[in-house]
Amino acid sequence: MIDGLREMVVESPGFYIGFGGLIIGMVFGYIVYVTNFCTMGSISDIVSFKDYRRFRSWLLAAAVAILGVFYFQSSGIIEVNATSVMYLTPNLNWLANIVGGAMFGFGMVFAGGCASRNLVRAGSGDLRAVVVLLIVGIFAYMTIGGILGPVRVAAFAPTMIDLTAYEVDSQSAGSIISIFTGIEASVLNIYIMAALAAALLIYCFKDREFRQSPAHLVAGFGIGLCVVAGWFLTGLAFDEFADEATQVASLTFVRPSGDGLEYLMRFTAIATPGFGVATVGGALLGGFLGALSRGRLSLTTFANTTDTVRNMFGGAMMGVGGVVALGCTIGQALTGFSTLAVGSMITFI
Repeated sequence: MIDGLREMVVESPGFYIGFGGLIIGMVFGYIVYVTNFCTMGSISDIVSFKDYRRFRSWLLAAAVAILGVFYFQSSGIIEVNATSVMYLTPNLNWLANIVGGAMFGFGMVFAGGCASRNLVRAGSGDLRAVVVLLIVGIFAYMTIGGILGPVRVAAFAPTMIDLTAYEVDSQSAGSIISIFTGIEASVLNIYIMAALAAALLIYCFKDREFRQSPAHLVAGFGIGLCVVAGWFLTGLAFDEFADEATQVASLTFVRPSGDGLEYLMRFTAIATPGFGVATVGGALLGGFLGALSRGRLSLTTFANTTDTVRNMFGGAMMGVGGVVALGCTIGQALTGFSTLAVGSMITFI
């Protein structure tokens, strides 16, 4: 059955990646809206109310994603390695992970939520989120190859660690630990995966209030499964012999926000949206459907000049930080984290 699906997807990768990404993004956006899943909000709940339920939802999603990726990889359904997945490249840039992660963290507080949360808010009619997303996309592209690109390279290239010098070809936790222990990386990754997933699940479900909160449970399992679905879809589409191999990836929203702007401006040249662009569009649609189903669809805007400046500054911080760190609270803290990449773990923290 899997081989049949793979053959079907590989024959028309553009269609299945675009349509499948739209559906995954739409489900993600709908779940985020109706359950009030928010990574920034989870930290705010802890600081303001000592409420850890939304934080546990985030960690539950991470555990589900880790287990899903391990299952697909161990079953041979998808290839998750340094060749096919950007998170596992042997170039570990620890300083960029720290600085970029911190910038994104500060930025999402100023902007009232991370990139994914702002996508869902924009879909529900929040014009503030629309402005934030535009700035996230613009600053992401400025940092990738624009005016801020040389600054990024000059600042972080010198601190990059080439792990191939230590005879490992991946930055998975198992690969790095194998440098010091001599134990095979694949074996270590199994133990790390099991220990990490078990620890996260125990932490989440030991709390009675979390166990008894359907919205938080749905958010954790649902968001985690959306990440797993993204890996599954792009993994099926990956063909190393294709002229342009599809990148094996899953949900992330900083660079795709910029890609989405480029797609809108250069549609006739691009034609088929990639997975990232499709999921951005899907998240917007999911937020719209969530707000519509709850009767909350309405236009809102900035309260005053201070509110405007704060949100714009937060969007710029997220755009730069998300590129420097190679991802956001979804792209690194769930998608990258599910591969056991050490860089993703640093960024998550």
